[in-house]
Amino acid sequence: MFLNSTLETPEALARQKRGRPGLVLAAAAVVQFLVSLDLSVVNVGLPQIATGLGFSALGLTWVIHAYALTFGGLLLLGGKAADRYGRKRMLLLGLGLFGLASAAGGLAQAPGQLVAARAAQGVGAAALAPAALALLTATFPAGRARIRAFGIWSATNAAGGALGVLIGGLLTEYAGWRAVMFVNLPIVAVAIAVAWRGVAADPARARDSRPDILGAALVTAGMFLLVFGVVRTDRYPWGSAVTVTTLAVAVALLAAFVHVERTTGREPLIRLGLLARRTVAGANAYNLLLGAAMASAFYFVSLYLQRVLGHGAALTGLEFLPFALAVIAGSFVAVKLGDRLPARTLMVGGGLLTAIGFAWFGLISVDGAFATDVLGPSLMAGLGFGISLGPVVATGTVGVAAHEGGTASGLLTSSRQIGASLGLAALGTVAQHRTGASVSPQALADGYGLGLTVSGALLVAAVLVAVAVLRRPAAAPLESGTVR
Repeated sequence: MFLNSTLETPEALARQKRGRPGLVLAAAAVVQFLVSLDLSVVNVGLPQIATGLGFSALGLTWVIHAYALTFGGLLLLGGKAADRYGRKRMLLLGLGLFGLASAAGGLAQAPGQLVAARAAQGVGAAALAPAALALLTATFPAGRARIRAFGIWSATNAAGGALGVLIGGLLTEYAGWRAVMFVNLPIVAVAIAVAWRGVAADPARARDSRPDILGAALVTAGMFLLVFGVVRTDRYPWGSAVTVTTLAVAVALLAAFVHVERTTGREPLIRLGLLARRTVAGANAYNLLLGAAMASAFYFVSLYLQRVLGHGAALTGLEFLPFALAVIAGSFVAVKLGDRLPARTLMVGGGLLTAIGFAWFGLISVDGAFATDVLGPSLMAGLGFGISLGPVVATGTVGVAAHEGGTASGLLTSSRQIGASLGLAALGTVAQHRTGASVSPQALADGYGLGLTVSGALLVAAVLVAVAVLRRPAAAPLESGTVR
Protein backbone atom coordinates (compact mmCIF):
# COMPACT_ATOMS: atom_id res chain seq x y z
CA MET A 1 0.00 0.00 0.00
CA PHE A 2 1.26 3.48 -0.79
CA LEU A 3 2.51 5.40 2.21
CA ASN A 4 0.80 8.67 2.97
CA SER A 5 3.64 10.22 4.90
CA THR A 6 7.25 11.15 4.26
CA LEU A 7 10.19 11.72 6.56
CA GLU A 8 10.55 15.48 6.38
CA THR A 9 13.60 16.42 8.45
CA PRO A 10 14.73 20.05 8.65
CA GLU A 11 17.57 19.16 6.29
CA ALA A 12 15.13 17.62 3.78
CA LEU A 13 12.87 20.64 3.93
CA ALA A 14 15.84 22.89 3.35
CA ARG A 15 16.79 20.89 0.29
CA GLN A 16 13.25 21.22 -1.00
CA LYS A 17 13.33 24.96 -0.60
CA ARG A 18 16.61 25.20 -2.50
CA GLY A 19 14.90 23.84 -5.59
CA ARG A 20 14.46 26.59 -8.16
CA PRO A 21 11.04 26.56 -9.86
CA GLY A 22 12.34 28.27 -12.99
CA LEU A 23 15.10 25.70 -13.44
CA VAL A 24 12.71 22.83 -12.65
CA LEU A 25 10.45 24.11 -15.43
CA ALA A 26 13.43 24.47 -17.76
CA ALA A 27 14.60 20.94 -17.01
CA ALA A 28 11.12 19.46 -17.53
CA ALA A 29 10.71 21.39 -20.79
CA VAL A 30 14.09 20.29 -22.17
CA VAL A 31 13.42 16.68 -21.18
CA GLN A 32 10.01 16.67 -22.85
CA PHE A 33 11.47 18.28 -25.97
CA LEU A 34 14.09 15.52 -26.06
CA VAL A 35 11.58 12.68 -25.67
CA SER A 36 9.20 14.15 -28.27
CA LEU A 37 12.04 14.90 -30.66
CA ASP A 38 13.23 11.31 -30.60
CA LEU A 39 9.80 9.98 -31.47
CA SER A 40 9.93 11.73 -34.86
CA VAL A 41 13.50 12.78 -35.69
CA VAL A 42 14.51 9.32 -36.96
CA ASN A 43 11.57 8.87 -39.34
CA VAL A 44 12.81 11.00 -42.22
CA GLY A 45 16.26 9.40 -42.09
CA LEU A 46 15.05 5.80 -42.37
CA PRO A 47 15.92 5.39 -46.08
CA GLN A 48 19.54 6.51 -45.46
CA ILE A 49 19.74 4.29 -42.36
CA ALA A 50 18.61 1.31 -44.42
CA THR A 51 21.27 1.99 -47.06
CA GLY A 52 24.04 2.75 -44.59
CA LEU A 53 23.62 -0.31 -42.35
CA GLY A 54 22.00 -2.77 -44.75
CA PHE A 55 18.58 -3.08 -43.11
CA SER A 56 15.92 -5.20 -44.77
CA ALA A 57 12.56 -3.56 -45.41
CA LEU A 58 11.02 -5.43 -42.46
CA GLY A 59 14.01 -5.00 -40.17
CA LEU A 60 14.01 -1.23 -40.70
CA THR A 61 10.70 -0.87 -38.87
CA TRP A 62 12.42 -2.01 -35.69
CA VAL A 63 14.38 1.24 -35.57
CA ILE A 64 11.02 2.75 -34.59
CA HIS A 65 9.49 -0.22 -32.80
CA ALA A 66 12.44 -0.88 -30.46
CA TYR A 67 12.07 2.60 -28.97
CA ALA A 68 8.27 2.42 -28.77
CA LEU A 69 8.27 -1.02 -27.13
CA THR A 70 10.65 -0.26 -24.29
CA PHE A 71 9.34 3.26 -23.76
CA GLY A 72 5.69 2.20 -23.64
CA GLY A 73 6.29 -1.04 -21.76
CA LEU A 74 8.33 0.45 -18.91
CA LEU A 75 6.55 3.77 -18.30
CA LEU A 76 4.48 2.67 -15.30
CA LEU A 77 7.53 1.09 -13.73
CA GLY A 78 9.48 4.28 -14.37
CA GLY A 79 6.78 6.37 -12.73
CA LYS A 80 6.72 4.13 -9.66
CA ALA A 81 10.51 4.18 -9.43
CA ALA A 82 10.45 7.99 -9.47
CA ASP A 83 7.99 8.00 -6.54
CA ARG A 84 9.88 5.39 -4.56
CA TYR A 85 13.55 6.17 -5.19
CA GLY A 86 13.48 9.90 -5.94
CA ARG A 87 12.52 11.94 -8.98
CA LYS A 88 15.80 13.79 -9.36
CA ARG A 89 17.73 10.53 -9.10
CA MET A 90 15.60 8.82 -11.75
CA LEU A 91 15.69 11.89 -13.98
CA LEU A 92 19.50 12.02 -13.97
CA LEU A 93 19.77 8.24 -14.36
CA GLY A 94 17.38 8.28 -17.32
CA LEU A 95 19.20 11.19 -18.97
CA GLY A 96 22.55 9.45 -18.59
CA LEU A 97 21.27 6.23 -20.14
CA PHE A 98 19.52 8.12 -22.94
CA GLY A 99 22.73 9.99 -23.80
CA LEU A 100 24.88 6.86 -23.80
CA ALA A 101 22.35 5.02 -25.96
CA SER A 102 22.21 7.92 -28.43
CA ALA A 103 25.99 7.88 -28.77
CA ALA A 104 25.96 4.11 -29.28
CA GLY A 105 23.29 4.48 -31.96
CA GLY A 106 25.31 7.10 -33.81
CA LEU A 107 28.34 4.80 -33.77
CA ALA A 108 26.41 1.65 -34.78
CA GLN A 109 27.99 -0.48 -37.49
CA ALA A 110 25.29 -3.12 -37.87
CA PRO A 111 21.47 -3.22 -37.79
CA GLY A 112 21.35 -5.09 -34.47
CA GLN A 113 23.54 -2.49 -32.78
CA LEU A 114 21.25 0.37 -33.80
CA VAL A 115 18.11 -1.50 -32.75
CA ALA A 116 19.66 -2.28 -29.36
CA ALA A 117 20.64 1.37 -28.93
CA ARG A 118 17.10 2.49 -29.75
CA ALA A 119 15.73 0.02 -27.18
CA ALA A 120 18.12 1.45 -24.56
CA GLN A 121 16.92 4.95 -25.47
CA GLY A 122 13.38 3.78 -24.72
CA VAL A 123 14.44 2.49 -21.30
CA GLY A 124 16.05 5.85 -20.53
CA ALA A 125 12.99 7.75 -21.73
CA ALA A 126 10.70 5.59 -19.57
CA ALA A 127 12.79 6.56 -16.52
CA LEU A 128 13.15 10.28 -17.19
CA ALA A 129 9.76 11.30 -18.67
CA PRO A 130 7.54 10.44 -15.64
CA ALA A 131 10.15 11.85 -13.25
CA ALA A 132 10.29 15.18 -15.08
CA LEU A 133 6.52 15.54 -15.28
CA ALA A 134 6.12 14.59 -11.59
CA LEU A 135 8.68 17.25 -10.64
CA LEU A 136 6.75 19.82 -12.64
CA THR A 137 3.47 18.84 -10.97
CA ALA A 138 4.96 18.98 -7.48
CA THR A 139 6.71 22.30 -8.09
CA PHE A 140 3.61 24.01 -9.50
CA PRO A 141 0.65 22.46 -7.61
CA ALA A 142 -1.90 25.23 -8.30
CA GLY A 143 -2.47 28.79 -9.41
CA ARG A 144 -1.52 30.78 -12.47
CA ALA A 145 2.07 29.58 -12.14
CA ARG A 146 0.80 26.04 -12.80
CA ILE A 147 -1.10 27.17 -15.88
CA ARG A 148 1.97 28.96 -17.22
CA ALA A 149 4.27 26.02 -16.44
CA PHE A 150 2.08 23.50 -18.25
CA GLY A 151 1.67 25.91 -21.16
CA ILE A 152 5.44 26.09 -21.61
CA TRP A 153 5.76 22.33 -21.11
CA SER A 154 3.08 21.60 -23.72
CA ALA A 155 4.70 23.99 -26.20
CA THR A 156 8.08 22.26 -25.92
CA ASN A 157 6.41 18.84 -26.01
CA ALA A 158 4.64 19.50 -29.29
CA ALA A 159 7.47 21.54 -30.75
CA GLY A 160 9.84 18.63 -30.17
CA GLY A 161 7.61 16.28 -32.15
CA ALA A 162 6.98 18.70 -34.99
CA LEU A 163 10.50 20.12 -35.16
CA GLY A 164 11.86 16.57 -35.05
CA VAL A 165 10.67 16.10 -38.62
CA LEU A 166 12.39 19.34 -39.68
CA ILE A 167 15.61 18.64 -37.79
CA GLY A 168 15.67 15.04 -38.99
CA GLY A 169 15.21 16.09 -42.59
CA LEU A 170 17.94 18.74 -42.49
CA LEU A 171 20.44 16.56 -40.64
CA THR A 172 19.80 13.55 -42.87
CA GLU A 173 20.20 15.53 -46.07
CA TYR A 174 23.21 17.63 -45.10
CA ALA A 175 25.03 15.76 -42.32
CA GLY A 176 24.05 12.10 -42.71
CA TRP A 177 21.80 9.85 -40.66
CA ARG A 178 24.28 9.45 -37.78
CA ALA A 179 23.78 13.10 -36.90
CA VAL A 180 20.14 12.26 -36.16
CA MET A 181 21.37 10.17 -33.20
CA PHE A 182 24.18 12.49 -32.12
CA VAL A 183 21.86 15.52 -31.98
CA ASN A 184 20.53 14.19 -28.66
CA LEU A 185 23.88 14.57 -26.90
CA PRO A 186 23.98 18.36 -26.45
CA ILE A 187 20.32 18.35 -25.40
CA VAL A 188 21.04 15.67 -22.79
CA ALA A 189 24.03 17.65 -21.52
CA VAL A 190 21.92 20.80 -21.10
CA ALA A 191 19.16 18.87 -19.33
CA ILE A 192 21.62 17.24 -16.90
CA ALA A 193 23.25 20.58 -16.11
CA VAL A 194 19.93 22.32 -15.47
CA ALA A 195 18.50 19.45 -13.41
CA TRP A 196 21.67 19.06 -11.34
CA ARG A 197 21.68 22.74 -10.46
CA GLY A 198 17.99 23.56 -10.18
CA VAL A 199 16.17 20.42 -8.99
CA ALA A 200 16.27 19.76 -5.24
CA ALA A 201 16.91 16.22 -4.04
CA ASP A 202 13.75 14.46 -2.97
CA PRO A 203 13.17 14.13 0.80
CA ALA A 204 13.69 10.65 2.19
CA ARG A 205 10.63 8.42 1.99
CA ALA A 206 9.72 5.73 4.48
CA ARG A 207 9.68 2.32 2.79
CA ASP A 208 8.45 -0.15 5.35
CA SER A 209 6.80 -2.51 2.87
CA ARG A 210 8.41 -4.45 0.06
CA PRO A 211 7.84 -3.39 -3.57
CA ASP A 212 5.37 -5.36 -5.68
CA ILE A 213 7.80 -7.21 -7.94
CA LEU A 214 5.13 -9.52 -9.38
CA GLY A 215 2.86 -6.59 -10.29
CA ALA A 216 5.77 -4.77 -11.91
CA ALA A 217 6.64 -7.85 -13.98
CA LEU A 218 3.03 -8.41 -15.06
CA VAL A 219 2.29 -4.83 -16.15
CA THR A 220 5.64 -4.43 -17.90
CA ALA A 221 5.22 -7.71 -19.79
CA GLY A 222 1.57 -6.93 -20.57
CA MET A 223 2.23 -3.45 -21.90
CA PHE A 224 5.29 -4.69 -23.80
CA LEU A 225 3.21 -7.41 -25.52
CA LEU A 226 0.36 -4.97 -26.18
CA VAL A 227 2.65 -2.55 -28.01
CA PHE A 228 4.49 -5.45 -29.67
CA GLY A 229 1.27 -6.95 -30.97
CA VAL A 230 0.10 -3.62 -32.34
CA VAL A 231 3.31 -2.57 -34.06
CA ARG A 232 3.63 -6.02 -35.67
CA THR A 233 0.35 -5.58 -37.52
CA ASP A 234 2.46 -4.23 -40.40
CA ARG A 235 3.49 -7.87 -40.91
CA TYR A 236 0.66 -9.85 -39.30
CA PRO A 237 -2.89 -8.50 -39.92
CA TRP A 238 -5.22 -7.75 -37.03
CA GLY A 239 -7.19 -10.96 -37.58
CA SER A 240 -4.15 -13.24 -37.86
CA ALA A 241 -3.48 -15.92 -35.26
CA VAL A 242 -0.18 -14.27 -34.29
CA THR A 243 -1.72 -10.86 -33.59
CA VAL A 244 -4.83 -12.23 -31.85
CA THR A 245 -2.73 -14.52 -29.64
CA THR A 246 -0.25 -11.78 -28.75
CA LEU A 247 -2.97 -9.31 -27.82
CA ALA A 248 -4.92 -11.96 -25.88
CA VAL A 249 -1.84 -12.78 -23.80
CA ALA A 250 -1.26 -9.05 -23.23
CA VAL A 251 -4.84 -8.58 -21.99
CA ALA A 252 -4.51 -11.64 -19.73
CA LEU A 253 -1.29 -10.31 -18.20
CA LEU A 254 -2.84 -6.89 -17.59
CA ALA A 255 -5.92 -8.50 -16.02
CA ALA A 256 -3.62 -10.52 -13.76
CA PHE A 257 -1.85 -7.28 -12.85
CA VAL A 258 -5.13 -5.70 -11.76
CA HIS A 259 -5.90 -8.75 -9.62
CA VAL A 260 -2.46 -8.64 -8.00
CA GLU A 261 -2.76 -4.92 -7.27
CA ARG A 262 -6.09 -5.53 -5.53
CA THR A 263 -4.85 -8.40 -3.37
CA THR A 264 -1.12 -7.90 -2.77
CA GLY A 265 0.22 -7.37 0.73
CA ARG A 266 3.19 -5.51 -0.70
CA GLU A 267 3.44 -1.92 -1.83
CA PRO A 268 1.47 -1.96 -5.12
CA LEU A 269 2.85 -0.53 -8.32
CA ILE A 270 -0.29 1.58 -8.71
CA ARG A 271 -3.11 2.18 -6.28
CA LEU A 272 -6.28 1.26 -8.17
CA GLY A 273 -8.16 4.03 -6.40
CA LEU A 274 -6.06 6.45 -8.42
CA LEU A 275 -7.70 5.16 -11.60
CA ALA A 276 -11.12 5.66 -10.01
CA ARG A 277 -10.53 9.41 -9.89
CA ARG A 278 -12.65 11.02 -12.59
CA THR A 279 -9.92 13.47 -13.57
CA VAL A 280 -7.26 10.75 -13.90
CA ALA A 281 -9.48 8.37 -15.88
CA GLY A 282 -10.91 11.07 -18.14
CA ALA A 283 -7.58 12.73 -18.86
CA ASN A 284 -5.93 9.41 -19.74
CA ALA A 285 -8.78 8.38 -22.04
CA TYR A 286 -8.61 11.79 -23.76
CA ASN A 287 -4.82 11.52 -23.95
CA LEU A 288 -4.95 8.06 -25.52
CA LEU A 289 -7.26 9.26 -28.31
CA LEU A 290 -5.20 12.42 -28.78
CA GLY A 291 -2.01 10.38 -29.11
CA ALA A 292 -3.63 8.00 -31.60
CA ALA A 293 -4.83 10.85 -33.80
CA MET A 294 -1.64 12.95 -33.69
CA ALA A 295 0.80 10.11 -34.40
CA SER A 296 -1.30 8.97 -37.36
CA ALA A 297 -1.65 12.50 -38.74
CA PHE A 298 2.11 13.10 -38.62
CA TYR A 299 2.66 9.83 -40.45
CA PHE A 300 0.10 10.41 -43.19
CA VAL A 301 1.00 14.05 -43.86
CA SER A 302 4.71 13.20 -44.08
CA LEU A 303 4.00 10.43 -46.60
CA TYR A 304 1.63 12.64 -48.59
CA LEU A 305 4.25 15.36 -48.93
CA GLN A 306 6.98 12.91 -49.99
CA ARG A 307 5.21 10.15 -51.90
CA VAL A 308 2.39 12.10 -53.54
CA LEU A 309 3.72 15.64 -53.90
CA GLY A 310 7.31 14.44 -54.39
CA HIS A 311 8.96 16.73 -51.84
CA GLY A 312 12.39 15.91 -50.44
CA ALA A 313 13.23 15.13 -46.82
CA ALA A 314 14.51 18.62 -45.96
CA LEU A 315 11.56 20.38 -47.60
CA THR A 316 9.11 18.03 -45.89
CA GLY A 317 10.66 18.86 -42.55
CA LEU A 318 10.43 22.57 -43.28
CA GLU A 319 6.75 22.21 -44.18
CA PHE A 320 6.03 20.93 -40.66
CA LEU A 321 7.27 24.22 -39.19
CA PRO A 322 3.87 26.02 -39.44
CA PHE A 323 2.30 23.23 -37.41
CA ALA A 324 4.97 23.55 -34.72
CA LEU A 325 4.54 27.32 -34.55
CA ALA A 326 0.76 26.94 -34.33
CA VAL A 327 1.14 24.48 -31.44
CA ILE A 328 3.34 26.95 -29.58
CA ALA A 329 0.80 29.70 -30.21
CA GLY A 330 -2.02 27.45 -28.99
CA SER A 331 -0.09 26.64 -25.82
CA PHE A 332 0.20 30.33 -24.98
CA VAL A 333 -3.48 30.86 -25.78
CA ALA A 334 -4.20 28.17 -23.16
CA VAL A 335 -2.04 30.07 -20.67
CA LYS A 336 -3.94 33.32 -21.33
CA LEU A 337 -7.33 31.65 -21.00
CA GLY A 338 -6.43 29.20 -18.25
CA ASP A 339 -7.31 31.46 -15.32
CA ARG A 340 -10.72 32.33 -16.81
CA LEU A 341 -11.87 29.06 -18.38
CA PRO A 342 -12.07 25.54 -16.92
CA ALA A 343 -9.59 22.98 -18.17
CA ARG A 344 -12.45 20.92 -19.65
CA THR A 345 -13.54 23.89 -21.80
CA LEU A 346 -10.03 24.24 -23.20
CA MET A 347 -9.84 20.50 -23.88
CA VAL A 348 -13.18 20.57 -25.69
CA GLY A 349 -12.36 23.69 -27.71
CA GLY A 350 -8.85 22.54 -28.57
CA GLY A 351 -10.07 19.06 -29.51
CA LEU A 352 -12.75 20.44 -31.82
CA LEU A 353 -10.27 22.75 -33.57
CA THR A 354 -7.90 19.84 -34.08
CA ALA A 355 -10.71 17.61 -35.36
CA ILE A 356 -11.71 20.27 -37.91
CA GLY A 357 -8.09 20.58 -38.99
CA PHE A 358 -7.83 16.83 -39.55
CA ALA A 359 -11.12 16.75 -41.45
CA TRP A 360 -9.70 19.52 -43.65
CA PHE A 361 -6.57 17.43 -44.12
CA GLY A 362 -8.81 14.59 -45.28
CA LEU A 363 -9.57 16.61 -48.44
CA ILE A 364 -6.01 16.25 -49.79
CA SER A 365 -5.82 15.43 -53.48
CA VAL A 366 -3.29 14.02 -55.89
CA ASP A 367 -2.90 17.38 -57.64
CA GLY A 368 -2.79 19.37 -54.42
CA ALA A 369 -0.06 21.64 -53.10
CA PHE A 370 1.38 22.61 -49.75
CA ALA A 371 -0.22 26.07 -49.77
CA THR A 372 -3.71 24.79 -50.58
CA ASP A 373 -3.87 21.33 -48.96
CA VAL A 374 -1.46 21.39 -46.01
CA LEU A 375 -0.81 24.89 -44.67
CA GLY A 376 -4.35 25.79 -43.59
CA PRO A 377 -5.17 22.52 -41.80
CA SER A 378 -1.69 22.50 -40.21
CA LEU A 379 -2.35 25.88 -38.61
CA MET A 380 -5.82 24.92 -37.36
CA ALA A 381 -4.85 21.48 -36.04
CA GLY A 382 -1.67 22.84 -34.45
CA LEU A 383 -3.53 25.63 -32.70
CA GLY A 384 -6.12 23.20 -31.30
CA PHE A 385 -3.49 20.70 -30.20
CA GLY A 386 -1.56 23.42 -28.40
CA ILE A 387 -4.68 24.61 -26.58
CA SER A 388 -5.62 21.12 -25.34
CA LEU A 389 -2.24 19.59 -24.47
CA GLY A 390 -1.40 21.51 -21.28
CA PRO A 391 -4.90 21.26 -19.77
CA VAL A 392 -5.14 17.50 -20.29
CA VAL A 393 -1.85 16.90 -18.49
CA ALA A 394 -2.75 19.32 -15.71
CA THR A 395 -6.12 17.58 -15.35
CA GLY A 396 -4.56 14.12 -15.10
CA THR A 397 -2.28 15.17 -12.24
CA VAL A 398 -4.40 17.71 -10.34
CA GLY A 399 -5.20 16.77 -6.75
CA VAL A 400 -2.99 13.64 -6.87
CA ALA A 401 -1.07 13.00 -3.65
CA ALA A 402 2.60 13.95 -3.77
CA HIS A 403 3.75 10.35 -3.31
CA GLU A 404 1.74 9.30 -6.40
CA GLY A 405 2.86 12.09 -8.72
CA GLY A 406 5.30 9.90 -10.65
CA THR A 407 2.70 7.16 -11.06
CA ALA A 408 0.09 9.61 -12.38
CA SER A 409 2.67 11.13 -14.73
CA GLY A 410 3.70 7.69 -15.96
CA LEU A 411 0.06 6.87 -16.67
CA LEU A 412 -0.33 9.99 -18.81
CA THR A 413 2.82 9.36 -20.78
CA SER A 414 1.88 5.71 -21.16
CA SER A 415 -1.62 6.47 -22.42
CA ARG A 416 -0.19 8.82 -25.07
CA GLN A 417 2.41 6.25 -26.17
CA ILE A 418 -0.03 3.34 -26.26
CA GLY A 419 -2.52 5.53 -28.12
CA ALA A 420 0.11 6.46 -30.69
CA SER A 421 1.00 2.80 -31.30
CA LEU A 422 -2.62 1.62 -31.47
CA GLY A 423 -3.72 4.54 -33.62
CA LEU A 424 -0.89 4.29 -36.11
CA ALA A 425 -1.40 0.55 -36.54
CA ALA A 426 -5.19 0.77 -36.81
CA LEU A 427 -5.33 3.81 -39.07
CA GLY A 428 -2.46 2.50 -41.16
CA THR A 429 -4.57 -0.58 -41.79
CA VAL A 430 -7.56 1.59 -42.72
CA ALA A 431 -5.47 3.61 -45.17
CA GLN A 432 -3.90 0.47 -46.66
CA HIS A 433 -7.34 -1.07 -47.17
CA ARG A 434 -8.43 2.01 -49.14
CA THR A 435 -5.19 2.09 -51.14
CA GLY A 436 -5.16 -1.62 -51.94
CA ALA A 437 -2.26 -2.99 -53.95
CA SER A 438 -1.90 0.21 -55.95
CA VAL A 439 1.01 2.59 -55.35
CA SER A 440 -0.28 5.25 -57.72
CA PRO A 441 -0.32 8.83 -56.36
CA GLN A 442 -4.13 8.88 -56.62
CA ALA A 443 -4.55 5.71 -54.57
CA LEU A 444 -2.04 6.89 -51.98
CA ALA A 445 -3.73 10.27 -51.64
CA ASP A 446 -7.10 8.55 -51.16
CA GLY A 447 -5.69 6.26 -48.46
CA TYR A 448 -3.90 9.05 -46.58
CA GLY A 449 -6.97 11.26 -46.80
CA LEU A 450 -9.16 8.57 -45.26
CA GLY A 451 -6.64 8.03 -42.46
CA LEU A 452 -6.61 11.75 -41.68
CA THR A 453 -10.40 11.88 -41.66
CA VAL A 454 -10.56 9.02 -39.16
CA SER A 455 -7.96 10.89 -37.05
CA GLY A 456 -10.45 13.74 -36.87
CA ALA A 457 -13.14 11.31 -35.73
CA LEU A 458 -10.85 10.17 -32.89
CA LEU A 459 -10.58 13.79 -31.73
CA VAL A 460 -14.38 14.07 -31.71
CA ALA A 461 -14.44 10.97 -29.49
CA ALA A 462 -11.88 12.64 -27.19
CA VAL A 463 -14.11 15.71 -26.94
CA LEU A 464 -17.07 13.50 -25.98
CA VAL A 465 -14.91 11.95 -23.25
CA ALA A 466 -14.09 15.39 -21.88
CA VAL A 467 -17.75 16.42 -21.90
CA ALA A 468 -19.07 13.19 -20.36
CA VAL A 469 -16.35 12.16 -17.91
CA LEU A 470 -14.90 15.45 -16.71
CA ARG A 471 -18.17 16.90 -15.42
CA ARG A 472 -17.67 18.50 -12.05
CA PRO A 473 -20.43 20.25 -10.11
CA ALA A 474 -18.04 22.51 -8.24
CA ALA A 475 -17.69 25.93 -9.85
CA ALA A 476 -13.95 26.42 -9.44
CA PRO A 477 -11.54 27.81 -12.00
CA LEU A 478 -8.50 25.93 -13.26
CA GLU A 479 -6.25 28.34 -11.40
CA SER A 480 -7.36 26.94 -8.09
CA GLY A 481 -6.20 23.50 -9.16
CA THR A 482 -9.63 21.97 -9.84
CA VAL A 483 -11.25 20.81 -13.03
CA ARG A 484 -14.82 21.38 -14.10
